[in-house]
Amino acid sequence: VLSNLSQHYPNTEQPALDRLNLDIESGQLNALLGPSGCGKTTAMKMIAGILMPTGGDILFDGDSVLSTPAERRGAVMVFQNYLLFPYMSVGDNVGFGLKMARVDKSTIKKKVLEMLELVQLPGVEDRKPSQLSGGQQQRIALARALIVEPKILLLDEPLSNLDAHLRDEMRELIRGIQRKMGITTVFVTHDQEEAVMLADKIAL
Repeated sequence: VLSNLSQHYPNTEQPALDRLNLDIESGQLNALLGPSGCGKTTAMKMIAGILMPTGGDILFDGDSVLSTPAERRGAVMVFQNYLLFPYMSVGDNVGFGLKMARVDKSTIKKKVLEMLELVQLPGVEDRKPSQLSGGQQQRIALARALIVEPKILLLDEPLSNLDAHLRDEMRELIRGIQRKMGITTVFVTHDQEEAVMLADKIAL
């Protein structure tokens, strides 16, 4: 639940976000729909714990998480430009979160292969991100987020950098994975058609 969530950056007249109230349905795919600059990504960063709100509250299962650091919130954000580590292999990118959690190597390897199967990219674990297409990199970023089994998956304009054919493929993949895992998902978009086709619930 987002309660009167606000964000006012220093030295700006207009708030980036002004008293947003939103009830995010657990286990569903929720869309934040609106034009560029309306505060959608700002809201996502605050849910993830990357950015602290200047007002309001964020509640997970009825409890405020404002004092909970990002790494303990269980909310993982996939950014529009993927942010893969270029010097790491695909497998190391996907398994990075588990490595930081000090999971043993054999478990990480097993989970990485499972995630690559899930995003329909088996056999690419030894490649570098630069050897993959934009659509494939998007899938790897998604796999890296899902491997840590987050409570909430946050997708920032997940289809905006893809051509029409790849958008259709990725839309089906995201929807299929969300239904299979039952993970609470929030994505931001400026595309009304995309929101209608993907989301269980749309917030404007």
